[in-house]
Amino acid sequence: MGRLFWLSDEQWAVIERLLPRNKGGARRVDDRRVISGIIHVLKVGCRWCDCPRDYGPSTTVYNRFNRWSRKRFWTELVEALATSGAVTKSTSIDSTYVSARGDAAGTASSAQRRFTW
Repeated sequence: MGRLFWLSDEQWAVIERLLPRNKGGARRVDDRRVISGIIHVLKVGCRWCDCPRDYGPSTTVYNRFNRWSRKRFWTELVEALATSGAVTKSTSIDSTYVSARGDAAGTASSAQRRFTW
């Protein structure tokens, strides 16, 4: 359980007031648990069906992510967390590069230019 992601009390205090409220329906699974599960899946990159049971039913975790994505909840959540200082809002640029061979762009290599077929 040490490798699972759980929202801190500070993060949860910011998020809780932003949660969409359902009007009726079945008893709601704990939001903090489900959101922690969603973040875990996104961080680890596993399939939704492989989400650990500690977060609740994987279908609930997936359905909540899907439903709230359509409502733009995640965009508002990240903005609120960044504004409160609970997380930093940053951009990351990948600085890796790969050397390309001279003929990688589709031009003929020197060996090909020497011989005419």
